[in-house]
Amino acid sequence: MSLYETLRHLADSYGLVMIFALYLILCGWHFLPRTRNGVEQAKHSIFEEDDNG
Repeated sequence: MSLYETLRHLADSYGLVMIFALYLILCGWHFLPRTRNGVEQAKHSIFEEDDNG
């Protein structure tokens, strides 16, 4: 088995699982208690007045 075939097998079988796990981690990061202040600030930042006129 060549190196290409080995890497291809790993990418096909475990790559999708790793990408899905990373997606879940990044989505779950939003709900951590220590990120609450940043989330609240981002949530309300769209309503801040623009000083540029």
